[in-house]
Amino acid sequence: SLRGSWRLRSGNGSVSLRAEVPGCVHTALLCRGLIQDPYYRFNDVMYRWISLDNWTYSRTFRTPFDVRKWQKVNLVFEGVDTVAQILLNNVTLGRTDNMFNRYSFDITSMIQEVNFVEVRFLSAVSYAAEQSRCHKAHSIPPACPPPVQKGECHINFIRKEQCSFSWDWGPSFPTQGIWKDVRIEAYNHYHLIYFSLTPFFVKSTQQWYLEVQSIFDVVSSKPIAGLVTVNIPKLQTQQTFSVKLQPGEGSIVLHVNINKSSAVEAWWPNGHGRQTGYNMTTTFMMEAGYQIEKFSKVYFRTVELVQEPIPGSPGLSFYFRINGRPIFIKGSNWIPADSFQDRVTYDTLRLLLKSAADANMNALRVWGGGVYEQDEFYDICDEIGIMIWQDFMFACALYPTDQNYLESVRAEVSHQVRRLKSHPSIILWSGNNENEAAIASNWFSIPYADIGIYIKDYVTLYVKNIREIVLSEDKSRPFVASSPTNGLESVKEGWLSRDPYDTHYGDTHFYDYNSDCWNWTVYPKTRFASEYGFQSWPSFSTIEKVSSPEDWSYTSNFSLHRQHHEGGNIQMLQEIGRHFKLPQSPDPVKQFKDMIYLTQVMQAQCIKTETEFYRFSQSEIINGEGHTMGALYWQLNDIWQAPSWASLEYGGKWKLLHYFAQNFFAPLLPVAFEDKGMLHIYGVSDLHVDRKLILRVIVHAWSSLEPVCTLAKEGVTVKAQSAVPIYKESIGDLLERCRNCTRKSCVITFCLVGEDGLRSPTNHYFLSSLKDAVGLEKTHLSASVSQQDDIYIFVLQTTAIAPFVSLDVGSIKGRFSDNGFLMTEKKKVVVFYPWEPTSVEELESSLILTSLLDIV
Repeated sequence: SLRGSWRLRSGNGSVSLRAEVPGCVHTALLCRGLIQDPYYRFNDVMYRWISLDNWTYSRTFRTPFDVRKWQKVNLVFEGVDTVAQILLNNVTLGRTDNMFNRYSFDITSMIQEVNFVEVRFLSAVSYAAEQSRCHKAHSIPPACPPPVQKGECHINFIRKEQCSFSWDWGPSFPTQGIWKDVRIEAYNHYHLIYFSLTPFFVKSTQQWYLEVQSIFDVVSSKPIAGLVTVNIPKLQTQQTFSVKLQPGEGSIVLHVNINKSSAVEAWWPNGHGRQTGYNMTTTFMMEAGYQIEKFSKVYFRTVELVQEPIPGSPGLSFYFRINGRPIFIKGSNWIPADSFQDRVTYDTLRLLLKSAADANMNALRVWGGGVYEQDEFYDICDEIGIMIWQDFMFACALYPTDQNYLESVRAEVSHQVRRLKSHPSIILWSGNNENEAAIASNWFSIPYADIGIYIKDYVTLYVKNIREIVLSEDKSRPFVASSPTNGLESVKEGWLSRDPYDTHYGDTHFYDYNSDCWNWTVYPKTRFASEYGFQSWPSFSTIEKVSSPEDWSYTSNFSLHRQHHEGGNIQMLQEIGRHFKLPQSPDPVKQFKDMIYLTQVMQAQCIKTETEFYRFSQSEIINGEGHTMGALYWQLNDIWQAPSWASLEYGGKWKLLHYFAQNFFAPLLPVAFEDKGMLHIYGVSDLHVDRKLILRVIVHAWSSLEPVCTLAKEGVTVKAQSAVPIYKESIGDLLERCRNCTRKSCVITFCLVGEDGLRSPTNHYFLSSLKDAVGLEKTHLSASVSQQDDIYIFVLQTTAIAPFVSLDVGSIKGRFSDNGFLMTEKKKVVVFYPWEPTSVEELESSLILTSLLDIV
């Protein structure tokens, strides 16, 4: 391995330092104290010079073996970011131009006892500009990002993380570096490069088989014969095959039938069963050379994307069947966890993904403007049951299709599919993010006469190249060309539909910052909602780390600088203003903190309303629309500390939205909405069996902790994996029944309770905007903290009803069992799960309790 310490120097040699590999220039400079935190205040713009320079990594290494004993020696880079010339002992081995590719250079004839290796980088920014200049055929928009993003231009001309030139939630840090492993490989006869396992289930025989694919570099000039044994002890399955490896890139595909007398436990998504995996050993014994033993974990699951006619509705369904069972997809969209990938550790990934599972999510979409995630990301998803919708890395742009570009993309796609296809968590390949929509809605104002060229480019890239490779490499998963798309209907229309946002087909992305987000009728009754969202600010403790006191106001230069979405801060104000009083504190820092709190409350309440709408639409067709089978909000995580659509802040802290998600994605949930003066409550269930339950509906006056009236409806049947109406009453009758109630003076809470402790979260429904609520009293909130084993118990007390009670312990890492809740009882117990050691004293001194009534 050539991991570890390298030399790094700037283009003219004026800066020279030690740098860790894997790594990048920015983190190396930070590590040596040559720059401040790149995320601090305005440093993203101040440090632009770093990515405009051409940096060189170099090191010497002794060859740890006798070169004469090996037929082949390679220098292998798992990932180079991005444009570089690779030299060994002053001889150029080759060039790299794709961050997502694996590069292997044959150095058999060049390697010496002591070697000098150099990786000479070219600025990604100047390379992209140059590629764009050289592209004479036709322009490839967009040229540059909107000015509000403070980004770089022509990112679509370089195979690099697309958001590294800026995005509407992230900074521009066009990194340079060796971002993955680099090593020397020496071998005789043959060497295993890729190894994958794909399970298939044969319905007619009710039997599982495994397709085991191995791809070798075969040095020998004639075929090599041998035996391969596959052994899965737990499934009493062992098979031996005679094989022959052809010279060059030799590939073997084996079909392993799983012993019929063994009961195979399938892999299930989070909330639907276990994530059982089996240990498997594959042994290669070839006549020439040594034997290879490969240990792996194998999982069994099937996936189908079902697109079929629906009675009473035009169009087609769009839902996933896992192991033959339709699954409602609940989750969010994943973006890169850091601008500097070398800072994304196993622990970073584990924390974020575990937080997704803890919020009852079963899926994430790895969005096409980031990176194909590291192996550990998918390993964790396999272990905890998070399904992955995997985009290829193309986003919100048109792309070139010249020969060199296509060759690079083909290599990228085949490398990534081979690397990732063994993961049961990946359930779909998707060609790009929003590029079908970009052409269909003509985002880039292309003259009508020219649109044909761009359609041809689109089909060339995503269908004739990417799709063709995916289908030849992986027959076990569905592929869609884009998101949003109309699925089979898009295919029928030549891969570009007239309206990719059509609710009768495929998936939709939906954003609307001008309507009232508490009004469910503005949302599309779509087959599958793969993106939707609202922004909020991260907590003060997160912002504080990268700002100075003069920045702590909603209208400061800093607050404007961090907002990369045009008009975003004003849109949040407008959404808040519909339902809440805006903070008027004379203390500017208190006003800033109040604004942060309100943006989080607003975001949580908006996405709750929208997600509940998607969940209660799963079993019905109304005016030809419905059967919604997926809700992935935008977005799960943050790349830095800034206002964004995320529910997890940079560093992993849960926003109020993430606590709300834990409830609105609960396996059992009652959902209320109003239609023409009627209150409807639906029972939404992901459970595999029907349940007879009690629906409790409680009406409170804002002015009292004692309920005005309660109702218990018994024998309510909530059907398995569906959403059914369980209660209906006109608001007028309800207010009459609960004497002294008006829309402004009362609030409804409700939950489902069953035998054996089955219980849904308690949900709420507001009958008016909270700015119009009558009878809310200033409350005294208090909390006592105690320790119990490795968790902490917070006992909260209130003297009056308190909406949106938030517990915040600053930068102490961990999460609460519940947060942002409506407190309608004197006492509530909340558990704190720490992610690092803390103490009762530390928690007590950090705790800030806020409710809506603290906002003045």
